Order: sequence, then structure tokens, then C-alpha cells
Amino acid sequence: MKTPRLRPLTLATAVALAAVALAAGPATAQDKPAELKFAHWLPAAHPLFRTGFEPWAKSVEAASNGSIKIAFFPAQQLGKAADHYDMARDGIADMTWVNPGYQAGRFPLYAAGELPFLTGKPGGASAALDAWYRPYAAKEMADVKFCFAHLHVGALHSKKPITEPGQIRGMKIRPANGTVAQTMSLLGATNVQVSAPESRDALEKGVADAITFPWNSIITFGIDKAVKFHTDFRLYAANFVWVINPGWYGKLSTAQKQVIDSHCTNDWAAKVGAAWGDNEDSGREKLEQTAGHTIVKLTPAQLAAWKTAVEPIYGNWIASANKAGINGAQALEALRKELAARGGAN
Repeated sequence: MKTPRLRPLTLATAVALAAVALAAGPATAQDKPAELKFAHWLPAAHPLFRTGFEPWAKSVEAASNGSIKIAFFPAQQLGKAADHYDMARDGIADMTWVNPGYQAGRFPLYAAGELPFLTGKPGGASAALDAWYRPYAAKEMADVKFCFAHLHVGALHSKKPITEPGQIRGMKIRPANGTVAQTMSLLGATNVQVSAPESRDALEKGVADAITFPWNSIITFGIDKAVKFHTDFRLYAANFVWVINPGWYGKLSTAQKQVIDSHCTNDWAAKVGAAWGDNEDSGREKLEQTAGHTIVKLTPAQLAAWKTAVEPIYGNWIASANKAGINGAQALEALRKELAARGGAN
């Protein structure tokens, strides 16, 4: 039998096949190398590096066939903690890990996730916050490429036991973010505005009497040397975003952009939120088993008193959302529904 002759590929066919292959697969070996400078303000050995930053980076590098390499700049090497959003916007770093609450009032919609006693399990709550906020991020964080959001849940740690909201009056407290600062002001405290890395020093020098912080980071940052009492409630959430400089992203190949996009998803928000959030919650048991530390438990009546005392903060958020052109009551209800559906409600 005569073997049929194979027709040579035309240029148009070859180009079309190449385009299909590029669209279908991950980044190829032909993609130009791209370094992503990822800045954050945590200590280099912080648990979030192991539970979030490092797994994400390794996955990106693998999916890009090594064409995207991530270089980390921890511990405020490229700028102060509060400046990390602007660092990504301005290209000082290509990607940053940001606590938007460090710039109180700048991101009023995102601050919904910080409301007191709203969130519970951090993995489900992170997925809910990320899903709820994505439509708003396109406008509120328009000068960066939004990757994803996640959160941890924190408590109150102090030099004396605190069970009643009335005890806050007259105290000096380091708040985790702008919404917590509003809450402390409402309860009669003076806010001490310092970043997480500066907190232990403020407490040891008497500049602050107490701090709102997640459980395990109390240990990671050495703050357990300065506070010995830990009120056992889920007082607030600290919300974070991973954001990318649009100019850096724009220089990537189509395939490399697909790799980044596939790592800026709700699934990654849930994954990082659960991994780090559960790690933070594990600090409660560690502190309970550490000599000299006391977990201060609340009665149902005491917890109810706290929730009643902070209720005006919800009204403040609704008003700020209304001012931003969003129906605040409807938006808050939508967030509550997301939290309930994903197992993240308090």
C-alpha cells in the first residue's frame, strides 16, 4: 500500500497551532524570565511564610515552568507596613501583602470584614470576604491588580484581666486596624497607632496597656513577654490583600499572565485563610499551657454586653458605604450571607 504524502504546514496553520498550544498550556520554556519582588512586613520566619507565601510562590514557579521567580522582601525591607499598598501601586515592589486597615478610611468597603464579632472560622470567612469584595475591588483598589483577600481573627491581650466593655475606658490600646480603633474609641480607650512589628516595644515601655492581635502572632512577635491576660472571644478580624503592580503584570507573556490569574482566585483565598488562620488560632492553646498566662473566659451575659456595646460600629460602616455610593445595609447583609454559606460566621 502506498504511503500517503504528508502536506507541509502552511505558515498560517503553524501560527494557528502555536497559538492554540500557548492558550491551552501553562507558561512555556520560551517565556522570558520574570522576577516578582514580593514585599511584606512580617518577620522572615513568620508562620504565614510557610503556610501561605511559600506554597503560593512554589506553585507559581512550577506552573510557569520556572519562568516566574519570586524574591521575598520581608520585615519592612522595602518600606513601612502601612505603605505596602502604595509600594505595589508605585512599583517599589511588584507584589505586596497589605493590611488596608492600616490606612483607616481609605478603603471603606473593604473595612466591612473588620467589624467586631462578625467573623468566625478563618478559612470560610476568608473565602466569603474574597468573594464578596471582588466586585468592589475593581473600583476601590483600581490602581493595583487585586489578587485575593484573606483574614485572621483576633482577640484582646492585656496586662490585666478584662471581662467587661466598661473596663476599656481610660486604657491605652494598640488597635489592629481602623475599625478596631473606632471600636476602642467608642468604648473610651485611647488608641496607640503602631504597626505589628512595633507593638511589643510600645507595650513594654508602657505606651500601650493592651493590644488587639491574633493568638499565635502574640508569640511570634514576642508580645507574650509583655502581656499575660488574653480575653477569650473572637473580637475582630484583620483583613489582608495580595496586590500586584499593573506595570509588572502587563509585561508578562499571555501564558505567564494565565499563571498569575490562576493563583489569584477565591480558592487561594480560602486556602491561605484556612492555613494561616488556623495556625493563628492554635496560639490560644499554646498560651493556655504557658506558665504565667491566663485565658480570661467570658460568661454568655458578658459576651452579650460586648456585642451590644459595639453595635454602633455597624452603623458607622453602613454610613461610610452609603457615602461611597453603595447601599451599606444591603452590602452588609450580602456579606453576612456569604459568611453563613461558607461557614465563616461568628
